[in-house]
Amino acid sequence: QVTYFTSLSRQQEFEGNTKSVIPLFSVTYFLTITFSIVSCLRQSCIRNNVWLACCGVVSAGLAVLSSFGLMLFCGVPFVVTVANAPFLILGVGVDDMFIMIASWEQSSRKKGKSDVKSRLAETYSEAALSVTITTLTDVLAFFIGTWTAFPSVRSFCLYTGTAFVFCYIYNMTFFGAIIVLNHKREQGNRHWLTCMPVGVDDQGQQSCLYNACCIGNCSGRSPQPESEHPMSIFFKKYYGPFFTNKWIKLIVVLLYGAYLGGSIYGCTQMREGIDLRNLASDGSYVIPYYNDDDKYFSAYGPRVMVVITESVDYWNETVRLAIENCTQNLEGSSYVDKNLSESWLRVYTQLAESGLTNISNKVLFIKNLPRLFKIVPSFKWDINETQDEIEASRFFIQTVNVTSAVDEKNLLNELRETAKQCSIPLMVYHPAFIYYDQYLVIVQNTIQNVVVAAGAMLLVSLLLIPNPLCCLWVTFAIASVIVGVAGFMTFWNVNLDSISMINLVICIGFSVDFSAHISYVFVTSGESSANNKAIEALSLLGYPVLQGAVSTVLGVVVLAAAKAYIFRTFFKIMFLVILFGALHGLVFIPVFLTFF
Repeated sequence: QVTYFTSLSRQQEFEGNTKSVIPLFSVTYFLTITFSIVSCLRQSCIRNNVWLACCGVVSAGLAVLSSFGLMLFCGVPFVVTVANAPFLILGVGVDDMFIMIASWEQSSRKKGKSDVKSRLAETYSEAALSVTITTLTDVLAFFIGTWTAFPSVRSFCLYTGTAFVFCYIYNMTFFGAIIVLNHKREQGNRHWLTCMPVGVDDQGQQSCLYNACCIGNCSGRSPQPESEHPMSIFFKKYYGPFFTNKWIKLIVVLLYGAYLGGSIYGCTQMREGIDLRNLASDGSYVIPYYNDDDKYFSAYGPRVMVVITESVDYWNETVRLAIENCTQNLEGSSYVDKNLSESWLRVYTQLAESGLTNISNKVLFIKNLPRLFKIVPSFKWDINETQDEIEASRFFIQTVNVTSAVDEKNLLNELRETAKQCSIPLMVYHPAFIYYDQYLVIVQNTIQNVVVAAGAMLLVSLLLIPNPLCCLWVTFAIASVIVGVAGFMTFWNVNLDSISMINLVICIGFSVDFSAHISYVFVTSGESSANNKAIEALSLLGYPVLQGAVSTVLGVVVLAAAKAYIFRTFFKIMFLVILFGALHGLVFIPVFLTFF
């Protein structure tokens, strides 16, 4: 059995990941459109908002097109992680659409708001604030993510951030217009699909079939005026009162304690570092190679190349001694096995010492090199020579005992330090070092991004939610969700690497979404008692928040079936973010608000 690997394999397999995820786009769009339509269905054939739902999904799709077009036009590199973006934007764009529709339907129940202009004004004044807050926080989270040291993260954040901006513009313009057109169709009593006027014909009663198709019920009566959505009634009558019961509140507080305890324990167990197997997709030929390498040769680490980067006088004995001295220093590391080094210069010097060749001056040194290549042909690849110079050359050292990410980190630092102290210009290199470099900065980079982003969220919420108490709650929710996601990430076998780092930054944007809506309505509510405020907040926004959570999860759920680790990780973390975000928005925050 032969398993194989080339120096390009890692890169090629990594880039091949994107193609595997393309077919999943269509599934996502189908799922999201279906979900939007189902949640906008009504019994009456006039009040069916199917077109509204479709247009909401289309406007999210347009945002993806516009932002990708703009970014590619500006020459921002398209990296593998960017392939996650459309799934995300679809979920969030649809989210904003639900809030717009909910506000529009509420505006019809207010007194004195009958004409389209004042109703749309009312809708925008309510929904636009919520949508603006969430868009601003998401976009900020992404643009703060562009300050990172990882170019792939930067690309992802640029693409997604721009897409959110477009999504917002389209929702505020295109979608508002669609709402008005849809309203005109309702006013004219036209059927949702054919837009034909609906009504009982002058010749008396039509057949039951005609009525079912055109009026939506068998009796020839016109449909009733708009009523509340059954889910809003559920939140108002059952869900709200249930959670404002004092025993249930106690249980919620205990549950929250358990959640926090579990999360903090998870954070202490967090593993960093990427397993190189995860860069390829599941069926790739590199995975069996890595497995065999682990099984039979795990004692050996990477074979590190040591390059003498400038042309030095190899024929000068003191220079040769300096090089030998540096080599021995490198071999002195606890991670290097000195019996397995391979150096053309050592062999050449031994040849000269045994009298087989002469290397005492420049001309002879270069002229006699072919003798060395006769003995060890592969040394030809280690010397970069022109007519009368050796531009650069290299030798190899073999590392051992490199088992964990911590070892990799230490190995890298130790070899680089030793090479730097050498009097000859040296450089140590191995293709895997680019991944080891991640470990050196990943933790501080993640913490820095998360802290900066959370600070920015606080500022935004202070500016847009004119209530300091409310901002405190939003900040509390952000911190709580981040700790939760970071903790439970560990239980779900996700390491901290540049991929999960992106997701933690996104996480901040999303955790704001859910809690900001609910706490804003709670704080501005006109009810007298805290319990009633909580019930009102839940009845107004419980359903849109739930819809938003479900639609975002539907957007990314197909990634769970992806063949590449990158996309699966993205799904896992997004799922945790949405789950904990919705839990905070619908359970923890409303209950905690009633205490204070």
